[in-house]
Amino acid sequence: MAALRLDFSAPKEVTFAELEEQPLGEGEVRLSTLYSGISAGTQLTAYRGINPFVRKKFEAETRLFLDRTEEAPSLYPVRGCWGYEEVGVVSELGPNVSGIKEGDVVYGTWGHKGMHVVTDSFARDHLLPEGLDPVAGIYSQMGAIALNAILDADIHIGETVVVFGQGVPGQLVAQLARLNGADVVAVDLDDYRLGFSERLGAAHTINSRGVDAAAQVKALTGGRGADVAIEISGAAGALHEAIRSVAYNGRVVTAGFYQGGAKDLYLGEEFHHNRIQLIGSQISGINLGLTNRWDRLRMERTVMQLALSGKLKLAELVTHRIAFEQAAEAYRMLDANTEPSLQVVLQF
Repeated sequence: MAALRLDFSAPKEVTFAELEEQPLGEGEVRLSTLYSGISAGTQLTAYRGINPFVRKKFEAETRLFLDRTEEAPSLYPVRGCWGYEEVGVVSELGPNVSGIKEGDVVYGTWGHKGMHVVTDSFARDHLLPEGLDPVAGIYSQMGAIALNAILDADIHIGETVVVFGQGVPGQLVAQLARLNGADVVAVDLDDYRLGFSERLGAAHTINSRGVDAAAQVKALTGGRGADVAIEISGAAGALHEAIRSVAYNGRVVTAGFYQGGAKDLYLGEEFHHNRIQLIGSQISGINLGLTNRWDRLRMERTVMQLALSGKLKLAELVTHRIAFEQAAEAYRMLDANTEPSLQVVLQF
């Protein structure tokens, strides 16, 4: 059976395309995908048709979003559904491959598809540590996104860090903040997700539905507020609460992917009067003060080694393993939130 790729042909329309298997070139390695994780954030914005790339295109030279034109009329089809949580097994070696053998497990980012070709140098750099559950390999980019937010947050031992959003990236951020020596307060609207937060080491959890989350954080810290807040839900209202929750001259790291406007964000209130530092965190760049020591590959390897040591729980976040052929049902479930879930994985 030919390998398949999962695409969004239009908003909320999932289709499959057959991949053509080309002969391997010098130093190339073919991977057969084992697992591909669904991002319930970025990917769902493309599935729902609310991603900024739907209406605009990003001009690399100026780094501006510009209205689409006849030359770039549509985002769709989204090939591979922007999947970035993949792990696969080496199934074929091209000529003169070095340092890789069939059966090795390699993690990376190649979209929701049954096979992928990489160079042997890429495979060597992205070998899954021996003894680690292969499903943990899907977290190479999501883990790096979380660790990047932690590097931007500049957390010190003994500080209080409040994390807004306890989906998969928020769970990772909360665990990493705790490993940095922080007391972690996890905030979310969902008791199911907060249950994971509590089991994975958060000192306090707050369900912010119908309560003043920032006031509760202030109460937990003797009125001072958190030293750092990390907002990773992508909700403007949560960003406003994150700003309200930190101490005077506190730091707020924004790592969420915000859609549309921000009517629930009031910058003339606590942000202005409490001199809040607002730091954008995004995986395409690293804190300038750390670029001589940290890069994307080091972040990915750090995440995998922490998982191997048992300090960072990755496989424990997987709540659903769904056959690749049933991906449309998986997206419908996530879109409509018909059942509690955290990490949904497509299994090949």
